[in-house]
Amino acid sequence: MSKTVECFYTLSSPWMYLGGKQLSDIIKRHGANLVLRPYDFRLVVPHTGGIALRTRPEPRQDYHALELDRWALHLGIPVKLKPKHYPPSDQRQAGHMVMAAAARGMDAMRLSHALLTALWLEDRDIADPRTRVAIAEEQGMPGESLHREEESASIQAEFDRNNRDAIARGVFGAPTYVCDDLFLWGQDRLFFLDKYLSGQPVQSGPVKTIAKTRAR
Repeated sequence: MSKTVECFYTLSSPWMYLGGKQLSDIIKRHGANLVLRPYDFRLVVPHTGGIALRTRPEPRQDYHALELDRWALHLGIPVKLKPKHYPPSDQRQAGHMVMAAAARGMDAMRLSHALLTALWLEDRDIADPRTRVAIAEEQGMPGESLHREEESASIQAEFDRNNRDAIARGVFGAPTYVCDDLFLWGQDRLFFLDKYLSGQPVQSGPVKTIAKTRAR
């Protein structure tokens, strides 16, 4: 039976942008199912301990830029360290569009990556609905129709579920990957997902079981 990998992330995450192709390759290679679960970072992280980049002390912001540059060079993926529209005024609607595409059985991951590329490489404003419509249509998808569905009751309900589940599971950063008892934060941990889907052990048990064992 194929595994299901849930990806909790935001449509403003540079790490989802850098790790997108690797994630897609891992999913395809192992025949796994990928469920994209965009969430509201500002709503979730006060409950789980995450810290928005622009509220971190300057040394941490500087190190974030260094890490972003190093990983971009390592992966051979171009990125603008200070894109014109980061952070977007609101990234939630872009997440809603991705969810609407998934609900229609479209290639939501392709649309997601196109939106992230627009933000992190092309200096396009994904908070602008006209930009999102154009990006979707560039991917051969019905941009206007997907835009109309962004605020539909079904998409809103699903987005609310994503937020509740992110809080319940302790998601504090983006992207976070969940598969069975495997919980991984960050694209630099994707090799653990690859190993896990290959049937190799990557941890000694569920997170809570491990924590209780080490606390004794």
